[in-house]
Amino acid sequence: MTMKMKHLYIKGKNEEAPVLLMLHGTGGTERDLLGLAELISPGSSVLSVRGNVLENGMPRFFRRLAEGVFDIEDLVYRTGELHEFLAEAATEYGFDRSNIVAAGYSNGANIAGSLLFHYKDSLKGAILLHPMVPLRGIKLPDLSGVPVFIAAGENDPLCPPTETKELDALLREAGAVVEVRWDRFGHQLTSAEAHAAAAWFKQTFAIE
Repeated sequence: MTMKMKHLYIKGKNEEAPVLLMLHGTGGTERDLLGLAELISPGSSVLSVRGNVLENGMPRFFRRLAEGVFDIEDLVYRTGELHEFLAEAATEYGFDRSNIVAAGYSNGANIAGSLLFHYKDSLKGAILLHPMVPLRGIKLPDLSGVPVFIAAGENDPLCPPTETKELDALLREAGAVVEVRWDRFGHQLTSAEAHAAAAWFKQTFAIE
């Protein structure tokens, strides 16, 4: 079997807890968000993945043409690649493919959002930290009951509030149960957001 994406898998103590799929921001690695995973769900197994695209030496999950302008063809291809990788990883490591919750920041949040936009049942839920609308003009799959937490900054120069509100509306129209948390800050991931995401996760998935 070919594992096409560089990654880390850390087996957790709670086998019923969702597996956390951790997806870094531009320039990050598969180690960047391990602390966040520990905060969100200490008992969960963690699958942390590095993006396969390099932009000026910085790992990303898909190419972009300019800041805020995605290479849609590459986004669609890379989303499919990640979706296939999750099935391979579930077989390789012996976890339940239907029990994955993604937690992504910035570029990682965008690829997680793209999984939701393209594949029904790809994710059991998602924590999207400073996401954008991955792409427009497609019909989303049925996301009935899929819980999604979005953290957004009111002063985020990369993801203006209109972007967050549009993403929220698109996900809700597809049936997702969305909670949006606003902070006054910009694009950085804050400790308050991380703790809010952890509280949401524990409540949503009834994890002790």
